[in-house]
Amino acid sequence: MENTASEKLRYPIGKFIAPEIYSNDYLNTKITEIASFPERLKKEVVSLNEEQLNTPYRENGWTVRQVIHHCADSHMNCFIRIKWALTEDKPTIKFYHEDRWSELHDNLTMPIQPTLSFLEGLHFRLAYLMNSLSEADLEKTFIHPENNKEYKIKEVIGTYAWHGNHHLAHITELKKLKGW
Repeated sequence: MENTASEKLRYPIGKFIAPEIYSNDYLNTKITEIASFPERLKKEVVSLNEEQLNTPYRENGWTVRQVIHHCADSHMNCFIRIKWALTEDKPTIKFYHEDRWSELHDNLTMPIQPTLSFLEGLHFRLAYLMNSLSEADLEKTFIHPENNKEYKIKEVIGTYAWHGNHHLAHITELKKLKGW
């Protein structure tokens, strides 16, 4: 079992816990969190210097820069997965190796501003699309090949709201720890 300090660094807001019921209030709150993520992220990282951006949030963890670029990679995949679920019958989505993507040259070296701009547009589209979904749309699914599990769009909304908050907390906790 991992020690508590290491677990707290890995999961500063805890692991995702799915609600028993995906109520309209829950979904609206999560869509609002998704919509506001780019602005909340930008507020935390826009004034960081290169050394700070290249600091890992934990030992053997990604740098702040990699976390920012990972959020764009991951949330872009989320958008595509939702589109597939809305337009195909239980599609099997494409798995991607996020660890390998994080080690690509762009994720290691690229300035963060283009990614912050990309996230603004992407999250506007995500929230706009999510806010338009009917009850039937929210029940549509895709299959993730990693575990051959079926995921409903309403579950994806909760998961990706948590995902953004999870990585934002990596950054805010590091900033607190370092006194930035």
